[in-house]
Amino acid sequence: MTPSFAMKTAAQSASASASDPAKARELSAALDLLWTRFLPEIRQRADQLEDAAAALAANTLSTAQREAAHHVAHNLAGTLGTFNLTRGTELAREFELLFSGEVAPANTIAGHLAAIARELRTIVDSRK
Repeated sequence: MTPSFAMKTAAQSASASASDPAKARELSAALDLLWTRFLPEIRQRADQLEDAAAALAANTLSTAQREAAHHVAHNLAGTLGTFNLTRGTELAREFELLFSGEVAPANTIAGHLAAIARELRTIVDSRK
């Protein structure tokens, strides 16, 4: 089962089980297992965004790194949304938007991007 399929399946089950406490607990446990399983990948995505922000600040961001950061931010936004981490989704989408152009964002916003990456890291690390 792919991560996105497993997460979509779990998210789709959420609305169906919201009125049944036993099913809600079961869904919560399943999401916790998925979180644990995919946490290394989620952390790796957060690392890549931190690295991209640092490269932008150092004026060494390559096109490949910018494109990878855009892709990773998009994936992270969806993943965090699956786990109801709304603030994380918002931050990842902002990062995605800033890296969506044909050229890198101005390095004057590198500090802002670094702050986004730090907050994303905190959100990821604080989910139990």
